[in-house]
This record gives sequence, C-alpha cells and structure tokens, in this order.
Amino acid sequence: MELHQFRHSAFCLKVRMMLEVKGLQYQTIEVMPGLGQLAVFRLSGQRKVPVIVDGDRVVADSSAIASYLEKHHPNHPLMPGNPQHAAQAHLIEDWADTTLARVARICLVQAATLDPALFVALLPGDLPDPLRQAMDVVPGGLLNGLSDFVSMGERADLLTSLEQISSLLENSSWLVGNTMSLADLAVAAQLSLLRFPPSAGNDLAGKGVPGLSDHPKLQPLFNWCEQLDLNLFSSTH
Repeated sequence: MELHQFRHSAFCLKVRMMLEVKGLQYQTIEVMPGLGQLAVFRLSGQRKVPVIVDGDRVVADSSAIASYLEKHHPNHPLMPGNPQHAAQAHLIEDWADTTLARVARICLVQAATLDPALFVALLPGDLPDPLRQAMDVVPGGLLNGLSDFVSMGERADLLTSLEQISSLLENSSWLVGNTMSLADLAVAAQLSLLRFPPSAGNDLAGKGVPGLSDHPKLQPLFNWCEQLDLNLFSSTH
C-alpha cells in the first residue's frame, strides 16, 4: 500500500495512525507542494492529500480512507461496535476534521510567522535552499491560512473544548467507550498542529503554538497525544 502525503499534514498523520492501528504495511510517498500535486491529480483526479493506493484502488480524503479501510481491511476496527458509541465517534471525527482543523491550522500559521525556527522546521526536508524562502511551500498548504483569522472568541471556545477533553482524559484512556477509535485518531492528529508529537522528528517534536501547547490545563491532553503517538510509531516504515 502507498500513502501519498505531506508529512506534517494532520490529515496525513490521521491516515498513518489508521494504518498503524490496523497493522498494515505501507510506504509513504512525499508530495512536493505545488508541482508534486500534479502527480497526485493524475493519480486520483484531485490535488489534495492524503491519497492511498491499495492495489488497483485509489482513495482520497482521510474520512473516505477510513471507510475504505474498515470495509476492505476489517481487522482492528476503527469504529466501536456499539451503535451509540459509533455515532459519537463520527461526531467527534467531524468536529476534529472541521472546527478543530481550521482553528489549529490558522493558529500554527500565525505562530510560524512569529517563530523563524518553527517556520523552517515545517519546510520539506528535501526542499532546495533557494525555495526554502518561498512562503507557499509549507507542507499541506498551511500558509494558505494567512488570509484567515482566528478571533479571540474562537480561540477561547477552542480552549474551553480542549480543557473539557483534557479533563475527560484524566479519568479515561479513550474519548469514546473503552477502546481506541477513529475519534481518538482524528483529535490527536489535529492536535499535532498545536504541539508536534515525537513522530514529527527532532526538529519539530514538542514545538507548537504558545498559549495552547504550554497551557497548564491542557497538559493531560497533550501527554495523551504523545503517548498515543509513541505507541503507534514505536517502529518506523
């Protein structure tokens, strides 16, 4: 199986987590933002990643990939068997992929514009030096969010939601039910933009958005994310 990805895209991390949970062998193919996306278009009919290639099947979008994996690789399911828990997991995934994803991405963009070391660490490792100064080459189109704005109210709402999740995880290992689910993977993947996990590599691990990554009430949440990351990526591909 192939995973075409931007390494520091939260949605690509979500798919890597799903593949690890299911114990599937895969290779990652790094896509260069811009020119490299033409190859993704030829492969999948659209330019966005993640995209997986499984034999003669090509699937784009992390949620569609999750559905595909559940159907064609049912071992180690991503969704709870309990219908109520499954519905809750889908709702949490949708929140993570939309509201959390948008605010986390913009917060990271804003932090990167103020921290040159963070900005450089986000650039593709094989990027030629002259291009490393270009603002539009950050993986996953992160800098497309420069024209967006997170209001103080949105940031406060995000902090409240994350505090509630952090409090929940002080007494439970998982967001839904008693086992890992897609809800956990979706939330942890987007939170990687607020504080990068160990699998992000030495240049990024532990870095993140000031005021959120180091917020005292969120430490149980980020510690949970880092432990999940370590459990899933203890071996490399």
